[in-house]
Amino acid sequence: MQLHVAAALFGLSALIGAALALSPTLIVLGRGAFALLALWLLCPLLGSRPWREVGAATAGWLLLGGALLTIHWLTFFAAVQLGGVALGTLGFACFPAFTTVFEWLLLRSRPSRRALYALGAVSLGLVLVTPNLELGDRALAGLLWGVCSGALYALLAILNRATSARVAPLVASWWQCLMITLLLAPFALFEERLPSASEWGLLALLGIGCTALAYTLFVQALGKVRASAAAVVIALEPVYAITAAWLLLGEIPATRTLAGGALILLAVVISARGEPQRSARASSQAP
Repeated sequence: MQLHVAAALFGLSALIGAALALSPTLIVLGRGAFALLALWLLCPLLGSRPWREVGAATAGWLLLGGALLTIHWLTFFAAVQLGGVALGTLGFACFPAFTTVFEWLLLRSRPSRRALYALGAVSLGLVLVTPNLELGDRALAGLLWGVCSGALYALLAILNRATSARVAPLVASWWQCLMITLLLAPFALFEERLPSASEWGLLALLGIGCTALAYTLFVQALGKVRASAAAVVIALEPVYAITAAWLLLGEIPATRTLAGGALILLAVVISARGEPQRSARASSQAP
């Protein structure tokens, strides 16, 4: 139940991003700042103080991860605002394929036959969900931003995996949200308008509920279930997001989109089932 609630909350973030009439910069800044505040209050209750637990070198790698997470979130919210929830989340959902490619190129880790099958399924799925090939089309732009978001998240997952043996997941999240806030706060001065009261409420929900709470539930659940099973449940994020957008926003995906999405999600499940079992800490790579 914790995993499914976490997946639903991660999916809800796409709806909030699509509903907010704010720039991706303000959305990501609000998400990062509220998540940082929530983690600042939550971590001591869990016996952790992130600002004291890492050395300078590790903090540098975590801040680099925060910079990657910043760009990942910016591209993700640009995707859902341009292409809608379905195309944005399905574009992002291809990140396991990028993880396979990047591990092959950067770490010289030869992909398994299962990983290659998953890569092929993702490629075919993206062809099916592509609305058309006109460069000025908003839906195509949204899908491409979503794919870019997935590629950036794959790089972040590889970086997080390299530091996971030394840093607890919530500690890493605190440092990354700190970096997001520091990076984007100056840009808020150049925004044409600040969020309204209702928009502040949605940003608080995005940062506290869809980020800090969801990530805490995800990490706690990893202590009770296998990493591969957790990855399969988290792969349902686009399903929750698309269903909620259908019911709440009236976004009805086309048949091709549903078929391509099913292939992409199948590829995610194949990748997750083929992963070797790591420790809970090393496997905590929630979006």
